[in-house]
Amino acid sequence: MSFLRSLFTKSNNFRLAAGYRRYSPSISRPVESNILRILGNEIQYLRDYAPPFQPATNYGKYIVEDQPGEKWIKMKCKSADAETIEIEASMFDDFILAPPRPGHNESEDIRLHISVLIDVSKEQGSECLGFVCSAWPDSLEIQKVYTHNPAKSQPQLYIGPQFRGLSNGLQQEFSMFLRRRGLDDELSKFLHSYMMNKDKIELIKWLEKTHSHFEFVRR
Repeated sequence: MSFLRSLFTKSNNFRLAAGYRRYSPSISRPVESNILRILGNEIQYLRDYAPPFQPATNYGKYIVEDQPGEKWIKMKCKSADAETIEIEASMFDDFILAPPRPGHNESEDIRLHISVLIDVSKEQGSECLGFVCSAWPDSLEIQKVYTHNPAKSQPQLYIGPQFRGLSNGLQQEFSMFLRRRGLDDELSKFLHSYMMNKDKIELIKWLEKTHSHFEFVRR
């Protein structure tokens, strides 16, 4: 499914990498010293008050494979009738502003977006039925339905019309096709929870790597 990527641009404590130290402002390079201090404070705050939890490794019958340091995760499942389902989901890649929900004082409600690619195949090397989907906080929406062969290079692949342009009957049947495989609004809720946590994990790793860089530079 990688060729499609170009189309889209504290219950459990998670153990954080160690090795961070506070630094005195007496370091001869005040800018580097300030950066190190602020990074250290950010790491300490996340460690003490907002630690991520251990990522889930499964969702129902699907195995969840995190991709540390990347903006995607993978999910896989093999059914009893030899059907293989592979899913790739992005971290948050867009948002919309929606009217506020009842009982909330905010002027607008921010709804985060996750891009989801789904491949359903019967045999290795055979044609796949693919779905391009949008995962909103409480709904999974199909955008495109197409067929392709992962074994063949298809850089100019036509991936079909907009899903909403199909007849109501086709829309309902394709949606039912996914629901029967456990791919529905509950999946969107799971992905949003997972990506919220992954976003925090990746942020901490970035802070630690940046901290280590400036620690090395000041030597």
